[in-house]
Amino acid sequence: MTGCCGPTAVELEPSRQAARPDGLPVVVIGAGPIGLAAAAHLAERGLDFVVLEAGSGRRRRSRSGGHVQVFSPWKYDIDPAARRLLEADGWSAPDPEWLPTGAELIDDYLAPLAKLFGERVRTGAKVTAISRLGYDRVRTAGREQAPFLIRLADGSELHARAVIDASGTYATPNVLGASGLPAHGEADAGDLIDHALPDVLGADRDRYAGRHVLVIGAGHSAATTLLALAQLEDTPITWAIRAGSAARTYGGGDADALPARGALGTRLHAHVESGRIRLVTGFFTHAVERDGDQVRVLSRDSSGHEQIVTADRIVAATGYRPDHTIAGELRLDLDPILGSTRALAPLIDPNAHSCGTVPPHGADELAHPEDGYYAIGVKSYGRAPPRSCWPPATSRPARWPPRWPATGRRHGTSSSTCPKPASAPPTSPRPRSSGSAWPPGSAAVS
Repeated sequence: MTGCCGPTAVELEPSRQAARPDGLPVVVIGAGPIGLAAAAHLAERGLDFVVLEAGSGRRRRSRSGGHVQVFSPWKYDIDPAARRLLEADGWSAPDPEWLPTGAELIDDYLAPLAKLFGERVRTGAKVTAISRLGYDRVRTAGREQAPFLIRLADGSELHARAVIDASGTYATPNVLGASGLPAHGEADAGDLIDHALPDVLGADRDRYAGRHVLVIGAGHSAATTLLALAQLEDTPITWAIRAGSAARTYGGGDADALPARGALGTRLHAHVESGRIRLVTGFFTHAVERDGDQVRVLSRDSSGHEQIVTADRIVAATGYRPDHTIAGELRLDLDPILGSTRALAPLIDPNAHSCGTVPPHGADELAHPEDGYYAIGVKSYGRAPPRSCWPPATSRPARWPPRWPATGRRHGTSSSTCPKPASAPPTSPRPRSSGSAWPPGSAAVS
């Protein structure tokens, strides 16, 4: 049919390929703490599932942080549904007050949980794309009845009733450039730049000992690396941050809800005060260039003021960002600022929130227009720092994970890992640079 401006859009009939997906499994992408916790909730509800993990066995990406001790003791690290399943199988929980390393999290918790799920956890299964069977992003009629189509790197495909993306952001670190773009020369000096949390006192020791190391970044990963470097003799350390003060990194000290995190900041502050670590503030990385065996890093702020640091190696502890490429054929409603869902963004915006002020949130805030697709864990936070999700001792229920009945969508409850202290200020809307609310006419999240 033709109208005054060309062919008129015609709603197509639903694809005959699009059988109802009720009997298909839920696919969970990622076998880290969040992905396996989601699988545990699905198992408790009697829902079939498959966990797809890109890594192979014990060489999964989580091993890269095996030497790092986490801030939260075991009592905060074990999902309630996972605990129930493991204990029913004869597992004994570790000391609830112990602060585990990344390796201990895997060996004492995640590996036994994955073993419990057996063949439903598939390693070496890298997801490259997600779509709807017979539907691209444009086509609507019958879309919600079509199964999800998941394509793997080896070319194989599988179908699912729903997708939970817990693939994280580890594979997509932020660049060094202060404006969100790679610094000039950053790629050419890549062999002298390491990303967050190298094993400074273990496997990577020879790379750093006796060399001048520049650490760029103001988060807890930077602080952890700086403290490890401080233990190496004859190893000069420079710490560069954009802010005019490191007070936010130092944190609350003894008043911190997680004592280990408070102690981290206190120890770091002491090293800066003693001169063991040289702090450079107002550092906006603009260019990185080789200077013989060293690397010369130029900072240039908005006024044109420049600073230069020459070092032997750089640790870029500048955080991570999500990659939504695999969901390119799905209908996502991403916040234009953070890249999280639009409903979640005002609850986690680092311009308005700090650790402990993020309210509980669940399936309602994580939902996209593509019914049945959820990104959870650190990927759900977009470019907001995930530190807000470390749980203090008190929490209240949040609606997660969702339940998928035959038609429609309703939500169950589970313990939240993002609690809001009683003293936290109320959440207020934040300014938007663009975009409208989704769905139209929906109430603001508070």
